[in-house]
Amino acid sequence: MITLLDYGAGNVRSVINAVESLGETIRIASSGEDILAAERLIFPGVGAFGNMMRILNEKGFAAPLKAYLAADRPFLGICLGLQALFDGSAEAPGVTGLGFLPGTVKRFETDLSVPHIGWNGLNARKPSRILNGLSGREKVYFVHSYHVATDDASAVLTTTDYGYPFVSAVQKGNVIATQFHPEKSGETGLRILENFIRPDVAPYLPIGMSGTTRLAKRIIACLDVRSNDQGELVVTKGDQYDVREDGEVRNLGNPAALAGRYYRDGADEITFLNITGFRDFPLEDMPMIEVLKQTSRHVFVPLTIGGGIRDYTDKNGRRYTALEVAAEYFRSGADKVSIGSDAVYIVEEYLRTGRRTGESTIEAIARVYGNQAVVISVDPRRVYVASPGDTPHPVIETDFSGPNGEGYCWYQCTVKGGREGRDVDAVTLARVCETLGAGEILLNCIDRDGTNAGFDIELINAVKGAVTIPVIASSGAGCVAHFHEVFTRTQVESALAAGIFHREEVLIGELKRYLRGKVEIRL
Repeated sequence: MITLLDYGAGNVRSVINAVESLGETIRIASSGEDILAAERLIFPGVGAFGNMMRILNEKGFAAPLKAYLAADRPFLGICLGLQALFDGSAEAPGVTGLGFLPGTVKRFETDLSVPHIGWNGLNARKPSRILNGLSGREKVYFVHSYHVATDDASAVLTTTDYGYPFVSAVQKGNVIATQFHPEKSGETGLRILENFIRPDVAPYLPIGMSGTTRLAKRIIACLDVRSNDQGELVVTKGDQYDVREDGEVRNLGNPAALAGRYYRDGADEITFLNITGFRDFPLEDMPMIEVLKQTSRHVFVPLTIGGGIRDYTDKNGRRYTALEVAAEYFRSGADKVSIGSDAVYIVEEYLRTGRRTGESTIEAIARVYGNQAVVISVDPRRVYVASPGDTPHPVIETDFSGPNGEGYCWYQCTVKGGREGRDVDAVTLARVCETLGAGEILLNCIDRDGTNAGFDIELINAVKGAVTIPVIASSGAGCVAHFHEVFTRTQVESALAAGIFHREEVLIGELKRYLRGKVEIRL
């Protein structure tokens, strides 16, 4: 029996699913007594440090948790569950941590994108049971903006490099904690969890864990999901956002089944986009939530879901906040939520007033779940101009002339599935969303969607150069060479594709074999 400390924030469903997949049962701690009675305790902290410590104290969890740790009983902390062990965090000045280990949590100070999102390696500093059976060449999944700093070198279990070495796991006696997410690290992560669960596993030092680690470029499989005319949820794909063919919605397969296939093929992340979510209320879309729950039971890589994450009032006058909608997705197995049209409206309001409200969808979700949980999905299209002075928007000089020979363009953001253009450009939108607390940009391109002509390198470089958060390149991939091009001609951390994977024109395993030795990837 494994006891899980769920303080009510983030995606603990994936931890439960991962542990249950190993044949164990989970008991949720609902009181301090449950914590003290645990045989083995897992604490998956997600979100923001201050919010986590506030809830732990309000629920009476902090004192029994300290007692459990002091008794040197089996404990596995994950992400914020690691950071909570220390004295405090720069993310929440004045908020006291559990103080089990000396040190503080600080924000990354690097020229690299922050948050640190993706698959990176581990350098082992000492043997541990959780490392048993690993070769040392594995990569595990990280998503965080802060890392721990401690003077107690004896507690450091592993380090990882991101601009500089940082502590990625600690161990003191039977207390173990990881900055990375084992439940989202595929077969490697399941092995780490199994090592913690089994009582007979011996400490082990993988011989391959040495040298500088490198962040892998991520390959993301995207599933555009909507109801067909028979009311069934299907994966579809459009040509420049038109998903119908001969009057029918293109049906490329079952969402949960396709996600499982991509996981087995080596996808580093899975993204679901509910492409009618701008019209429908997600909490009434139980089939989509069920797809997410089904997927998280057998897919142990990060899941992002987008579509309809906004404030909403139902037909009975009941008001739901975007935070409530996002919370339901997180409880159902999502790790990140993607905000599309609503982000454009939020940015328009910000540009009109020049100030943050603190209450926008972006700000509210980031405040509770952390900025790493908020992805902004941008759907821009090119607008050509003869000269930069023809528009107030940032323009680029393009190698692809417009219909009348124009040599410049700007990228207009759209809403409602690309059907309505707004007076906001993609560069400005990305900058403002970062200011408001977004942690990642999913950069689509209507002009390239479904064309198989390759990613829009000009757009990607313009947006990537404007922000310090990670950017996902999307739209236009038609062959394996397009992925190599986007990873070598831009600084994006990841690339996403849909149709070429669904139609098996490019297989993810084939793509990774092509990229091997050319760019850093997870095999």
